[in-house]
Amino acid sequence: MNKIDSSVIHIGTRFSADVYFDDGINMFLGANKPAKNYHIACIKRWAVPYLLTNGKELPPEPKAQSDNQDSEQLEELEELEELEELEEA
Repeated sequence: MNKIDSSVIHIGTRFSADVYFDDGINMFLGANKPAKNYHIACIKRWAVPYLLTNGKELPPEPKAQSDNQDSEQLEELEELEELEELEEA
């Protein structure tokens, strides 16, 4: 497996194969999935020095596809929050 310095992981960084934490067992990021804010926060909070992968870094996703995925995730989150509010009432 290839070592990746965790400081090179930025929002939108993605790899051709799954990326694992430094233990080589627990998955950090799925293949071809862009890193999000919470991924970056996770490796900083846990002070992860490096990550492992058998893949290579891929170019950034086209902006239109990335924006579309973000808006879909935001809609799902909003729906979930609405459901939680209904359950509390």
